[in-house]
Amino acid sequence: MSDDKQHAVGVARRLVNTLLGWKVTDAVLAPGSRSGPLALAFAAADEQGLIRLHVRVDEREAGFLALGLAKSSRRLVPVITTSGTAVANLHPAMLEARHSYVPVLAVTADRPARLRGTGANQTTDQREIFPGIPFLDRVKAIVGGPAHLNLELDEPLVEPIEWDFHPAFAVSSVELEGETLMLQPGPRTVVVAGDDAKQPARMAALIGNWPLLAEPSSGSRNGDEALVAYRMLLQHSPLAEQIERVVSFGHATLSRPVTQLLSRTDIEIIHVGTQETFPVPAGKNVTFVDSVQVADASLRGWLDDWRAADAAATAAIDALLDGTTPYDVARTINAAVPPEGLLFIGSSSPIRDLDLVARPSTVGERRLIIANRGLAGIDGVLSSAIGAALARTSSRSIAYVGDLTFLHGSNGLLIGPGEPRPDLTIVVANDDGGSIFSTLEQGAPEYASTFERVYATPTGADIAAMCQAYGVPHRRVEPADLGAALDEDVLGIRVLEVPVDRAGRRDLTARIGAAVRAAVRP
Repeated sequence: MSDDKQHAVGVARRLVNTLLGWKVTDAVLAPGSRSGPLALAFAAADEQGLIRLHVRVDEREAGFLALGLAKSSRRLVPVITTSGTAVANLHPAMLEARHSYVPVLAVTADRPARLRGTGANQTTDQREIFPGIPFLDRVKAIVGGPAHLNLELDEPLVEPIEWDFHPAFAVSSVELEGETLMLQPGPRTVVVAGDDAKQPARMAALIGNWPLLAEPSSGSRNGDEALVAYRMLLQHSPLAEQIERVVSFGHATLSRPVTQLLSRTDIEIIHVGTQETFPVPAGKNVTFVDSVQVADASLRGWLDDWRAADAAATAAIDALLDGTTPYDVARTINAAVPPEGLLFIGSSSPIRDLDLVARPSTVGERRLIIANRGLAGIDGVLSSAIGAALARTSSRSIAYVGDLTFLHGSNGLLIGPGEPRPDLTIVVANDDGGSIFSTLEQGAPEYASTFERVYATPTGADIAAMCQAYGVPHRRVEPADLGAALDEDVLGIRVLEVPVDRAGRRDLTARIGAAVRAAVRP
């Protein structure tokens, strides 16, 4: 019997039982009337210690909170809403979940089908509202996430009952074994590790004696093979012209030099994944595989040359930093993440600044550095970071964002009393605008007359006052004092606002490029 024909309370009970079978430990709820039985069921599960419930009043932030919980825990996380526009507000988070393969389950309460197409209050067609996301209309159809479960609930919606939960089954994950490509030594090879590449990328570089070009959120930026200034080397080092083969993991979208490398048609490119995680349309020289195994090590001279070039490039960059630049802020934050620590990075400038200066961590220290790189939006980052910190027991949790990202997602700080809160420091690099655009084509002098209004978009917002309104501790910290502030013990959520200047950002980028070019092309 389909769920829409069953009693609303029975549907709610079976949903909780099914999710317990999926080993769900956290759920997010944005309250509403039509979702009433679901809210009561999850509240009862929370009271019984079965599922930890997180309540938010903003559906968009609820979706991103679920995303962060799922991204950090790698478990299925449901986010429950009522009908109408509440459903549409989940769309940004579901898009990110879809493109980064994060197991979020949107559970949306709906009016009965007979009311669809009428003027009934808060009624629209919610079916398949998220393109590309598998749509379900029955609890028993749940097969993981990301997915959208739409439940038509008829009155009576709430009744005084005793909630008893008994998982009917336990879901066990099954890893499907794909075909493995054996990589032979010989060609001058580099390993690219995009977002969520994880340790297979590092192991390939380690065994093959190949340089590792790993984005900060790859989960691979550790060990001796990982380079720091790799994107500068791709632009300015003669070594880039000698590359004969690329082995790519994860979803690499962070820098143009890497995109250009993966766009080449004159070298062999092997991507562990599919076209969906490969950032450009694949040419005939690109092979998609399920996994790779390195047959034997190549001669170490190739890796040694890259490491020497990286050391020269990094020294050249360090010489240009005076302690006040956004790169200094990024370097300080990276150094402040201890073993077992968590860093959640916002999109735009913060992750790119970190990418240029972050030293690789030591293998085995389990630092988790993550970001929303599926679609690389700036929305919902605070909620995602809060969710990630809630889902993981970390020695220290830090979020690193720009001011526009902070303002865009400030409702993530709207958390009711008694709701679970992590110990999390949010660092806001505040340059009053979108500094990333100053380094792109639109930052050229010929566009200066309109740049501030349509690209930089300064707001002049008072972040301290905003934090006060949300009841979140705030402190303004100069770049030189940031390291000491990050070493402090933290209870709950706090915000450290770090002022930085974007006026010279384009010039600094140009000087860094020139210095690296001089260092690696003697």
